[in-house]
Amino acid sequence: MIKAMERSSRTMRRMPDRSPDRMVFEVAANHPGLMIENVRPSVDGGRYAVKRVVGDIVHVTATVYRDGHDWIAARIRYRAPGRNAWCTAPMTYEQGWDRCSGSFTVDRIGRWSFTVEAWTDRFTSWRTDIEKKIRAGQDVASDLIEGAGLIAEAAANAPEPDSVVLADAAELLRADDRLPGSRSRVALDAQLAALVLEHLPPADLTRSERVCDVTVDAADAAFAAWYEMFPRSQSPEPGRHGTFADAGRRLPAIAELGFDVVYLPPIHPIGRTNRKGRNNALVAEPGEPGSPWAIGSSDGGHTAVEPALGTLRDFDRFVRRARELGLEIALDYALQCSPDHPWVTQHPEWFFVRPDGTIKFAENPPKRYEDIVPIDFWNADYPALWDACLGILEHWIGHGVRIFRVDNPHTKPFAFWEWIIGRVKAKHPGVVFLSEAFTRPARMLGLAKLGFTQSYTYFTWRNSPGEIREYLTELTTSEFVEFMRPNFFINTPDILHEYLQAGGRPAFLVRLVLAATLSPLYGIYSGFELCENVPVRPGSEEYLDSEKYQLRFRDWNADGNINADIALINRIRREHPALQRLDNLRFDLSENDSILFYHKAGPDDDLLIAVNIDPHHAQETMVHVPLDRLGIDATQPFEVEDLLTGASYVWHGVRNYVRLDPASQVAHLLRVRGPVSP
Repeated sequence: MIKAMERSSRTMRRMPDRSPDRMVFEVAANHPGLMIENVRPSVDGGRYAVKRVVGDIVHVTATVYRDGHDWIAARIRYRAPGRNAWCTAPMTYEQGWDRCSGSFTVDRIGRWSFTVEAWTDRFTSWRTDIEKKIRAGQDVASDLIEGAGLIAEAAANAPEPDSVVLADAAELLRADDRLPGSRSRVALDAQLAALVLEHLPPADLTRSERVCDVTVDAADAAFAAWYEMFPRSQSPEPGRHGTFADAGRRLPAIAELGFDVVYLPPIHPIGRTNRKGRNNALVAEPGEPGSPWAIGSSDGGHTAVEPALGTLRDFDRFVRRARELGLEIALDYALQCSPDHPWVTQHPEWFFVRPDGTIKFAENPPKRYEDIVPIDFWNADYPALWDACLGILEHWIGHGVRIFRVDNPHTKPFAFWEWIIGRVKAKHPGVVFLSEAFTRPARMLGLAKLGFTQSYTYFTWRNSPGEIREYLTELTTSEFVEFMRPNFFINTPDILHEYLQAGGRPAFLVRLVLAATLSPLYGIYSGFELCENVPVRPGSEEYLDSEKYQLRFRDWNADGNINADIALINRIRREHPALQRLDNLRFDLSENDSILFYHKAGPDDDLLIAVNIDPHHAQETMVHVPLDRLGIDATQPFEVEDLLTGASYVWHGVRNYVRLDPASQVAHLLRVRGPVSP
């Protein structure tokens, strides 16, 4: 019993002092005098970076408060990529809302960092109080001496000549032989206040606990038109496998259409085991090329090219030709293998092995991909696998590729993507990753947060006016705009929507106008310009005679093509800043729901866009023009010019008439020219 009491006594002596006085001291010592909260922009409290492009202004806000009535000063503390030194930018303090705001400009690609610092603005607090006392006719002699001390403190911290000016002002405030009125005028002098605020050191500088990051990309990461094509289908001779040389000869036509990025599905050797045939047949006929997503054969894996396309040197020539035409080449980054991929024999541990010893092929019931084996990203040797995957990207970056469309990233570990994108962008900050994740919203958004530059979206399946308004409002006005850059691909080799199947040529024009004007990023898969719309069977979104499994020869100037419309839309996009942003979209009222009406605003560039969503019938409506946003008086007529046709109209007031017949014109793209004389 005694020994137990002795042990208990020793334990008590070792316990920290938890007396009330000690606890009060700890709370006081560890609690900041100022509270900095809600620092924006940020994603998940700063866990992930927000996205911007070179030249953007980053607007920063924060809630900053403290006890009492003192004023607060704050500043942004930010650092450019590759720099050790931090810069500062001032913030404006709104006392009534305890809110600070400021901005800085990002002028280089890479990862920027910022945080917020705040402190009690002692001089403004003193100056505000003394001004109130002077207006109330109170004695301020003691207050003037207090202010002189603050000014003298600033003088001691300032270089000449500011230090001399401040020291003289402090003496004037202390000179009790001068008239109180003259001393008060000195105390309230605006130029003096600016000098003091510049040089008075903070007494209670407090920094936000969280440092936020900004990923800054090149302009084409946020504004570009994409064109997807299979090089193997670019031969001018029907039935012959196309080459990189053939694809290179196709590039000038794509450039003339106004596209910025040419995206190629996998260009690697295609496996022969379980090769798919025409229209996804389980057995390929002799000579059928198979699916390019069945990557790898005896000719190599992800760092090799399909011999029928040419050589790596041929690919390099193709990339150079694209650059000469102002085009960037995007490659498919598909981390999966055919059963013939060299990795399967060199590293069988990197794959899923069934109990019977066979390697599992890919499935997404009811779909089965017998020609593909998925990779086990958490196998026992996963660090070597991840390094090999990084090596693939480094290889193609070395061959002039800086844009990658990533196939099904939601089926691979998020930790892997955060690691590999971080590694690549630390060394090559200009690289762009497009996430092809048609998956549930949380996973789609999660991929965007952790580093993907752009994202495929649900736009393909949003076809009614209500669906479009709801989805685009979410994308452009919620927190998503800070980290998700939607790329509105209208069609893909996998997706031919029912709207295009049933709507004919007008449906293709409708979706073109919507995609190209609602989002700064959009894309089409080749054949769209020819209005190809035949599914493999009713109810399917797969194309008949899909290019995924066979060569396709096309006459690019066939009757009914919409080449001229695509070229015009892309030219308008380049000429109008309003179409180069995502966050400037506002929907306005159309009294007929078949016509969608919206406003895109840019610097001296206001566009009003009306689109007939019904591809079968003419529709008419009264649209409600946002005169307040346009700065137009409701009593004054104004002119709008249709950028699609060149026609001009004079409109009056809020309600104006629109009629759109899909047989001749599916949309108005109206530039507001401004008021006209009655």
